[in-house]
Amino acid sequence: MFITLEGVEGSGKTTVAQAIMAVLKGRGYDVLYTREPGGNKIAEQIREVILDTTNTDMDGRTEALLYAAARRQHLVDVIAPALSKGQVVLCDRFIDSSIAYQGYARGIGALEVEEINDFAIAGMRPDLTIFIDVKPEIGLKRISQDQFREINRLDLEQLTFHQSVYDGYLALARKHPQRIQVIAGEQPVDGVVADVTKLIEARLQHAAATE
Repeated sequence: MFITLEGVEGSGKTTVAQAIMAVLKGRGYDVLYTREPGGNKIAEQIREVILDTTNTDMDGRTEALLYAAARRQHLVDVIAPALSKGQVVLCDRFIDSSIAYQGYARGIGALEVEEINDFAIAGMRPDLTIFIDVKPEIGLKRISQDQFREINRLDLEQLTFHQSVYDGYLALARKHPQRIQVIAGEQPVDGVVADVTKLIEARLQHAAATE
């Protein structure tokens, strides 16, 4: 099963994803955790270009294409091989991030960004996407208080940009209610992990029962 986690900057999805991986492995599941942009050598190099704080003049379409290129390499090298081996793939961000960030917040258009990515991933979609619902002002506050978090180019955007990202995610959740599940992310992290784990296990058990 291919599972992705999504959220605004500072939503805590990376922390949650790593905690869930540990829980699922402890319960006997073969789990691979990976992230975007990145996840393999070439995609990580593209990540450095995208998130470099000095690249403030990057064009929105260039940004969208770089994300799609990194995603393609990540899919071919990491995600597809893991799924073919029967692993549960837990991925920190995937196509919905591009639609929310570049499609909505950059104003390129959701359909346009989706088309770019459909070419890159040949129609591949997650079986389950979890949107950790944290309002952008809360996420940015968390970032400002986390002295260990590396600040990237997207963190430097104005609140209005992050609000557009958030609104984009909500629109995607309404459009794909079966695939995208919304989890309250402003509760204590243990509660978020418990809610997400319960949801994932239910999907995994249902998938196993229908094989």
